[in-house]
Amino acid sequence: THAHADHLSFDSLRELPRDIPIFAPPAIAKWLVRLGYPAAKGLAPGESVLNGSVEITAAAATHEGHRYGVDRWRGAANMYLLDTKTLSCFFAGDTALTENSDDMVEHRLTADDRRLDMALLPIGHAPWWKPGFRKGHLTSTDALTLFGRLNAKYLIPYHWGTFDHVTSKAHDAIDRLRQQLPAYARSADVRILEPGMAFDLADEEI
Repeated sequence: THAHADHLSFDSLRELPRDIPIFAPPAIAKWLVRLGYPAAKGLAPGESVLNGSVEITAAAATHEGHRYGVDRWRGAANMYLLDTKTLSCFFAGDTALTENSDDMVEHRLTADDRRLDMALLPIGHAPWWKPGFRKGHLTSTDALTLFGRLNAKYLIPYHWGTFDHVTSKAHDAIDRLRQQLPAYARSADVRILEPGMAFDLADEEI
């Protein structure tokens, strides 16, 4: 989705075949090709590509995505809609909550009387001393708000539980979400997956 190290991990990429398809903002895709990933393809906001039976559509995320601070030409950040026409998944990458956050789903699914199956949304913990946090990130409250606007069947929150950050501990965000769920009307549709766990949407639809 963007160039930050927690979303573009070269250690992780080295575990994958070099010819695996990678879709990224155009400047990042060009960078990956130069680094030896020839199947990297640029996908700008509004563009779609068919990979097997999955149509992948990009939209702009509200997030400063450059990696090193001085590489602002790599600052684009994407969100993606993955759609097989029978199953759909919205992957937000990193983004703030804005009035446009649900536009792609609205235009491509809701307009055709289809409902989004899965929303993968990041959750972050906003420390009191960082008031600008929500300009580029979702808090757990923001994620629940966006989940409602997307009208997805299920929400899987991510961006927690892997490492401590300078702004928060690894489980601060998910702990906050767990505190909110008892009072949340659709708590049964929020699926919290520990690292290594899986969620089979087909089983849920039976």
